[in-house]
Amino acid sequence: MTALAVRTVTGGAFEGLPEASCEELKAAYRRLCMLYHPDKHRDPELKSQAERLFNLVHQAYEVLSDPQTRAIYDIYGKRGLEMEGWEVVERRRTPAEIREEFERLQREREERRLQQRTNPKGTISVGIDATDLFDRYEEEYEDVSGSGFPQIEINKMHISQSIEAPLTASDTAILSGSLSTQNGNGGGSINFALRRVTSAKGWGELEFGAGDLQGPLFGLKLFRNLTPRCFVTTHCALQFSSRGIRPGLTTVLARNLDKNTVGYLQWRWGVQSAMNTSIVRDTKTSHFTVALQLGIPHSFALISYQHKFQDDDQTRVKGSLKAGFFGTVVEYGAERKISRHSVLGAAVSIGVPQGVSLKIKLNRASQTYFFPIHLTDQLLPSAVFYATAGPLVLYFALHRLVIRPYLRAQKEKELEKQRESTATDILQKKQEAEAAVRLMQESVRRIIEAEESRMGLIIVNAWYGKFVNDKSKKSEKVKVIDVTVPLQCLVKDSKLILTEASKAGLPGFYDPCVGEEKNLKVLYQFRGVLHQVMALDSEALRIPKQSHRIDTDG
Repeated sequence: MTALAVRTVTGGAFEGLPEASCEELKAAYRRLCMLYHPDKHRDPELKSQAERLFNLVHQAYEVLSDPQTRAIYDIYGKRGLEMEGWEVVERRRTPAEIREEFERLQREREERRLQQRTNPKGTISVGIDATDLFDRYEEEYEDVSGSGFPQIEINKMHISQSIEAPLTASDTAILSGSLSTQNGNGGGSINFALRRVTSAKGWGELEFGAGDLQGPLFGLKLFRNLTPRCFVTTHCALQFSSRGIRPGLTTVLARNLDKNTVGYLQWRWGVQSAMNTSIVRDTKTSHFTVALQLGIPHSFALISYQHKFQDDDQTRVKGSLKAGFFGTVVEYGAERKISRHSVLGAAVSIGVPQGVSLKIKLNRASQTYFFPIHLTDQLLPSAVFYATAGPLVLYFALHRLVIRPYLRAQKEKELEKQRESTATDILQKKQEAEAAVRLMQESVRRIIEAEESRMGLIIVNAWYGKFVNDKSKKSEKVKVIDVTVPLQCLVKDSKLILTEASKAGLPGFYDPCVGEEKNLKVLYQFRGVLHQVMALDSEALRIPKQSHRIDTDG
């Protein structure tokens, strides 16, 4: 079964009949058969083209007339029909049952893929001491060599990496390691964990670790769904060191308070024992957290808010206030998506007695790069200003001079690769579309005669593809095809109805600009008056309409 076969029916005569009954389906099928029937064409070339399109229509009708295959196609499209395993599925199932069966087959396929896939995650953190920019000795050390330039140093680094290896459908091995150094002293550790999913409600994990600064570590993690709205996690560990065995226990109880809000209760016993309670509310446009911790040596209260803008760059701005025995910290910042897999963020931290710091973070796929820059130990307005304005100026400069040109070049490269990979397929579709248009000529002539006799709907001109209306894009090339004949062929009873679907699938159409934004522009005559409309590629369209009328009074 080819993709064109389904496109021919669903995008052609059945365009506007997404919920078509069996009778409507048969009527549309008969209409296409009459249009493409080989016996209606005497020319050998047209007859050959009609035979090919007639067979494609028949194949598509077989898919859509069968309740099971139609349900699969309606829900999942062509990829659903290509899924292995449907041949063993009992027929006479409802769409809901077919959806469940598809998801089961998809899970099985995903499990097979997971057997050979890892999930690498990593973090690189580089701490920078830039206090010499704002806290400098001015006079008595002026004669020291090199004192004319601020000293910026890297005072700490941390690198961690982990990979997951699925062993079976329920067992996963996790290997992780880390290296840290601060002011010339450092160390590292390596951990191995084995996780088993015991049921749909829970899993358990055994952990073994060792490091050069601390001795062996043995741990156990458990997760369990207590109810559909409540779960608990427990982590107990034994850390061996030269001072003896140091046990630790952490338990978290969580409950969904509503669709977007979760409440947490945490108890930690051992090193830095504490009790913590927090409420997290996450919606499409915001993220809010309030937390309170009582512990040794740290007790604090925290409130934070993040606003999510509904734009293509997924921009977010955030602010938080944290106060406790250690002091008070105010933090504000923003993050933004700079490419398909990269998110760049920056935050300014102002605290007593911590001072002022700038934190820059880049998330690239599953890797995180973090750069905390300590600017001053004091609350200096100049440090706050430069920490706030500096990243903004730098980001907009980089975005305009580097990121935007890079993304544009990448998009062009991807489009070029897509065009090259689909060139043969597009050429075939173009030939099929041209053949369909030739076969439509006689039918279109009769439709026009009938419409003219009753002052009905006449398609004067129609174009489909990429239009360049923005003056700033004059250098871009217009890529459109003439679809006047195919659209006129779809006119019935002085009406043309197109549903929400790509118009590249209509009979007589093809995609003239793969991967680019497309529109359909139609100039038509109804009751002797000219009308015009421009529609997006996947936008529903119904003509004639009074709003499309061209005002010629002026």
